[in-house]
Amino acid sequence: MATPNDLPDDVTTPAGDPAGSDDQRPVPIPWGPASGVGSLPGTDPLEAMRLVVGELPELPHLPELPARGPGADMIGRTAALLVDLAVDLTPAGWRLVPRPGADLRRARELMARDLDALHEVAERYTGAFKVQVTGPWTLAAGLERSRGDRAVVDAGARRDLAQSLAEGVAAHVAAVSARVPGATVVVQLDEPSVPAVLQGGLPTVSGYGKLAAVETTVVEEELTALLDRLPAPAVLHCCANRAPLDLFRAAGAQGLSFDLGMVQDLDSVGSAVEAGTHLLIGVVPGTDATLPSPKTTATRVQAWWRELGFPAEQLHSAVTLTPACGLAGASPAYARSAMTHVREAARYLLPE
Repeated sequence: MATPNDLPDDVTTPAGDPAGSDDQRPVPIPWGPASGVGSLPGTDPLEAMRLVVGELPELPHLPELPARGPGADMIGRTAALLVDLAVDLTPAGWRLVPRPGADLRRARELMARDLDALHEVAERYTGAFKVQVTGPWTLAAGLERSRGDRAVVDAGARRDLAQSLAEGVAAHVAAVSARVPGATVVVQLDEPSVPAVLQGGLPTVSGYGKLAAVETTVVEEELTALLDRLPAPAVLHCCANRAPLDLFRAAGAQGLSFDLGMVQDLDSVGSAVEAGTHLLIGVVPGTDATLPSPKTTATRVQAWWRELGFPAEQLHSAVTLTPACGLAGASPAYARSAMTHVREAARYLLPE
């Protein structure tokens, strides 16, 4: 497992890490002007990695390719990182099981191929580099226990999952850093299920009922505990309606990733900016659409920033432009266009 002393100088030591120094002031992260959310269409990790590095050269990410099937999906891919916990695929989805089987081996093999592609394409890259994993609440909502209910309903199961996930992500960060020594690794935790967890909107396994809502304080506390254990800066991503940005920021996220069109709570966004939290804002759809000119997108972002009330000259350093969500459901041509679009739109945000 990586330790704070193994990390690049410009990565913040997680708060609460006993190996860190007494000075826990945030260290600047080299956020790029444009990035992706994570998933892409296609099945070739080499091709996907070349595409990302070519189109998003200042903040590339490790592509996710769910079209490869089970084990490349959101839950299975992250379950492959878990330490001392095993999962298997059932007709109803992924389930926690006593010992690993063929489905988990496949998921781990797919991740290994992605890391091989990363090394081949980006070995000499320097700068911020983003990896994505399913966050603890969405992972617990997507995994069944052996008795047939969701792990999210059991505090003990959630705790075990979060501890295992933290260890697995630390090992994943170390593996990425070994393959791209010049990278400053940033971890994006995908949490699309958190709004449903908070609102009592998650369906039961049977589909006939809803699980009880979880208190905001519990969600925040368990997220905080996980973020404190990560050896890299964390971005919390949620492109669902009612993304709880205040909760994510309070839990310790150094970046917030959301769909600009889905977030109407400007007070939460303003509080994040004032706190120095970086914003990764989704400005183009994740599925095929007719895109405006990059300048038009930039003008929209500038108008939004003025509505927030912050000086124009701060905009380019406070935000990273992204698609609104993953691009797995898009055509290959549109996925490329969307990445090109956010990169070019970001240029218009630079001060004159």
